[in-house]
Amino acid sequence: MRKPSAAAASAVFVAIAPGFVVGFVPWWISHWRFDSPLALRLPGALLTAAGILLLLHCVRRFVVQGLGTPAPVLPTRHLVVTGMYRYVRNPMYIAVVTAILGQAALFGSVELLAYGAMVWLLVHLFVLVYEEPALRRTFGAEYQEFCAKVPRWIPHLKSRP
Repeated sequence: MRKPSAAAASAVFVAIAPGFVVGFVPWWISHWRFDSPLALRLPGALLTAAGILLLLHCVRRFVVQGLGTPAPVLPTRHLVVTGMYRYVRNPMYIAVVTAILGQAALFGSVELLAYGAMVWLLVHLFVLVYEEPALRRTFGAEYQEFCAKVPRWIPHLKSRP
């Protein structure tokens, strides 16, 4: 896959999958009403923005380095191990959950907090059951080495080459 088509396919994927999980469902739950104390709104907005920016950073890595998309049906040709992937194996999922938790604080929604926990649990199970075995089959020893150096969920403070 070439970069322009990878970028276009990634944009469609982001609009559909993370757009639904981070955009539509939180709106459906909270209607984006500000029921939070004023002191939680700025941290919530910052967390939401950080999650969205991290998500876009990861998608860019998939297009530029991986020559593919985050969508399982159009995977990358190369294992992505740069950028935030030097610190943690799943920054895209962390980004999605961070954006949801940010919205929970921003809008003062316990339901969004519970939804964020549910999304993390479902993503964790997806990673264990599908994604990691598929990456092991596709990238073999390269992925095994990556797993040995980079943690799944809790980022290292120092990057690992």
